[in-house]
Amino acid sequence: MEKNFIGRHEEIRLLQKLHNSGKPEFVAVYGRRRVGKTYLIQQFFENDFAFSATGIIDGKREDQLFAFTSALVVAGYQGRRPKNWLEAFETLKTTLENRKHTGRCVIYIDELPCFDTPKSGFIKALGHFWNTWASLRKEVFLIVCGSATSWMIDNIIDNHGGLHNRITRSIYLRQFNLGETEAYLKSKGIQWQRQMIVETYMMLGGIPYYLSLLDKQESLAQNIDRIYFRKNAELSQEYDRLYASLFKSPEPYLRIVEALGKNKQGMTRSELEEAMKIPSSGSLTKQLDNLVHCDLIRRYVSKVNGKPKVKDAYYQLVDFFSLFHLTFSKKLTTEDYWEQHLNTPVTNTWLGLAFERICVAHQYQIRHALGLDRIAVEFYSWRNDTAPKAQIDLIIERADHLINLCEIKYTYSEYTITSDEDKKLKTRIAAFCNATKTKCGIIPTWITPHGLFKNEYSAAVQYQVLMDGLFYDSQR
Repeated sequence: MEKNFIGRHEEIRLLQKLHNSGKPEFVAVYGRRRVGKTYLIQQFFENDFAFSATGIIDGKREDQLFAFTSALVVAGYQGRRPKNWLEAFETLKTTLENRKHTGRCVIYIDELPCFDTPKSGFIKALGHFWNTWASLRKEVFLIVCGSATSWMIDNIIDNHGGLHNRITRSIYLRQFNLGETEAYLKSKGIQWQRQMIVETYMMLGGIPYYLSLLDKQESLAQNIDRIYFRKNAELSQEYDRLYASLFKSPEPYLRIVEALGKNKQGMTRSELEEAMKIPSSGSLTKQLDNLVHCDLIRRYVSKVNGKPKVKDAYYQLVDFFSLFHLTFSKKLTTEDYWEQHLNTPVTNTWLGLAFERICVAHQYQIRHALGLDRIAVEFYSWRNDTAPKAQIDLIIERADHLINLCEIKYTYSEYTITSDEDKKLKTRIAAFCNATKTKCGIIPTWITPHGLFKNEYSAAVQYQVLMDGLFYDSQR
């Protein structure tokens, strides 16, 4: 079955294990819009569902009941429309009891958050259905799916009511990594060089739907103009749609993301409050946590004496599409913007920043490239706001009391370390050692697509990670 998929190896093995468990299963699959949740479930089960329903985005209670009833009809129901959700799930129970098929009874409810309209009682009815009937039948495999990540976590996975601890397994579906992205593009007949795939990832991330919009007969620049910069382009409204799908009230989340988008190094909570002109509150804590859970931003802390300074955590925007949108959305002055602005200062600055984000997102691949698979390591970032100000986005602290301090540079050829840059690096290392009080040995490590040009300054570099190392995928 795995031969039909790009990536998703662990998810498929888990689904297979649960499918063969011989006991009732309640599985929640969640992840951002367009990441491939529906495709994974439909392909894995080959659309062989005893019951399958999909919520209507922005639909009212009556719309959702209509969609659910229509799915009941497909499953064999012939009666009237249920008046409420308790009655709807009772009808589902009766319909499934009357089915003639044997084997797994797979119940699939997609876009689950859409069904939970205000004061509808949907979650209460779902909990009653599972607790009083589905959980007692070993053939039942209930799988629910949703893009509204915070809703899925609060109402299903971490539910404190009737569904508390009822989920037997949750699956968070992440975007493709670079290696999986390369495999996906090849499956579409797109034979691009890896540097072009890296730049594709900088704009679109590893989101399968976004990647599906690429045309092999066009260059990358032509593709980006067509799907983003031109009038009525497929992704021209995707930014707002993404956050609306993730959060039922997206406005405060958009404010946070846009504030972080203006400060590429990251911001503390207090800096965010000042930038957004809002008072300190528990709401901001919850919103930041939700954005972290969605992989849109990351939280990192500096260390002192080997201990993280949790209260001084920094937040940084790491979602590739959001970063691309916030950098270029106000530059929609021409339908061929990207083709006309290659190798310009604004584009080159963004390329360097996005490549840093790629390296942070591919820590497993960097660990492998450095030969550290068998040793315990900890990845973190560091920032010093006092003189001399400095920031290091990727630090690898190893169990053998060594630290790989990573310098990340994006280039189209070998990178040349200059005398001035060598001095800056030594100053940064000294500031790091002084601020963190580390007793570990420091190993300057460079991550750059084509390696370092050999000169008197490169000789001191013991470790390098090249672009090809970022494409490593142990499952391929």
